[in-house]
Amino acid sequence: MKTKSRGHQLIKLLLFLFFIFSVFLPLLSIFAKVVETNVLSVLESKQFLKAIINSLISTTLATVISVSFAAIAAWFLLRSNLKFKKLLLIIFTVPMLIPSISHGTGLVVLLGTNGVLTNLFHLNFNIYGLPGIVLGSLLYSFPVALLMFYDVFKYEDCSVYTSANILGIPKYSQLLRITLPYLKKPLISIFFAVFTLIFTDYGVPLMVGGKFMTLPLYMYNEVIGLLDFGKGAVIGLVLIVPAFVAFIIDLLNKDASAVSFMTEDYAIVKNKVRDIIAAIYSLILSLCVILPIITFAFLMFIKKYPIIIEFSIQHITRTLDMGLTKYLFNSIIIAIFTALVGTTIAYTVAYYTSRTGGKQTRFFHLISMITLAIPGIVLGLSYVLFFKESFIYGTLMILILVNIVHFFSSPYLMAYNALGKLNPNYENVAKTLGISNIHLIKDIFIPQTISTILEMFTYFFVNAMVTISAVSFLNSLSNQPLALMIPNLESVMLIESISFVSIVILGVNLITKIIINIIKKYLVH
Repeated sequence: MKTKSRGHQLIKLLLFLFFIFSVFLPLLSIFAKVVETNVLSVLESKQFLKAIINSLISTTLATVISVSFAAIAAWFLLRSNLKFKKLLLIIFTVPMLIPSISHGTGLVVLLGTNGVLTNLFHLNFNIYGLPGIVLGSLLYSFPVALLMFYDVFKYEDCSVYTSANILGIPKYSQLLRITLPYLKKPLISIFFAVFTLIFTDYGVPLMVGGKFMTLPLYMYNEVIGLLDFGKGAVIGLVLIVPAFVAFIIDLLNKDASAVSFMTEDYAIVKNKVRDIIAAIYSLILSLCVILPIITFAFLMFIKKYPIIIEFSIQHITRTLDMGLTKYLFNSIIIAIFTALVGTTIAYTVAYYTSRTGGKQTRFFHLISMITLAIPGIVLGLSYVLFFKESFIYGTLMILILVNIVHFFSSPYLMAYNALGKLNPNYENVAKTLGISNIHLIKDIFIPQTISTILEMFTYFFVNAMVTISAVSFLNSLSNQPLALMIPNLESVMLIESISFVSIVILGVNLITKIIINIIKKYLVH
């Protein structure tokens, strides 16, 4: 028993050291850099004030629209007799499989000065600035908001609607008295989560922002362009604020939202008007979501849009000559190791926090949740400041580590919830029968949570493939991931090559999801 106890203590010590060196000390280095900087001069500068006002305006507009569209789409998917629901859900979430900067590129291709739709319909529309940022952020954030609403509606206790129908309560009254009160707290959490996602993104503003400077883009320009790490650290701390607000709100809403679970399926009644509206809405939304991706596939085979509309593969060969295969290999290695190591660590931490007690486990749970509140661009800068003189700086290892930390919270919560639902007496029975915890995990917990483990792996892999914010400050020619070819290509206006890179990333992620789904069907009975 002492050997087992020592084994657990060693694992906990290793996890403690992992969090100290991957989260606490890098963040501490940002605070240290801020102390060395004249904070007031940064905060009072005209550029900073303009950037933060622009960010608040564009983020608020995009968040309101994104959350509204997502709530309606999720409601139609679960509360109407809409056909092809599974296909629609896949289409709605496809934008998650490409980098945010690609959405900005898609808008330039469609609605730019020489855009496909601009020329086709002779539009007099300026995509650059606030309109472009709002539209790009909407494409980028909509799938995330949709999935969050989808889960909220899916696990709602629907027996109350059955009772309301029996009592003859009209549908509009059910909406006002049942659905809206139920949505109140989840809606707040979703709003702040989406707000944070948009507020901290620089990919979309980089492509379509024009002169409309946002805070993350301002930080990116100061650090990458001017190497002003002090100013970057100050801006980074400001970017953390909405994320921590979202984190606190999520913690406050957690207990209330966890009580709700589905006791019976929602009874969808026949309503032709509702179903026609749902079909039209979903069709229009699907076209808006998928059109930029279709345009990418078209544009990468055009010789020179809009001057020479001829079939050509010159952009593909040119992009390959620029090192696409090397960067793709880097990305796949980063994504695989991020997924393997990240899933292992997240599952181990979740086992201790959900199945054992003690102060150490409470610390692990708190730090696992705190990582959710650190924007990728801030985390990347903190790693530059802390790891700059270390042996992992400039290697694939540092990109794997930053991605694990950046995307840690969601997979951790998947495992935490899955393990927490298993019979709480397993450990006591195993102890009585003399079965070790390792065998218990291997023979009981992992088989029962294999579906969750595969979802965790997919989450880490896909996000590691598409992220640019966490790795933008840490890449070099030797370790550059594929997604970072996009801002490099944008600087020389090779839009056709950007389209090809975006399609390659999408293809890798789609193939990965298909493989994982096949494995899941084989393993999960």
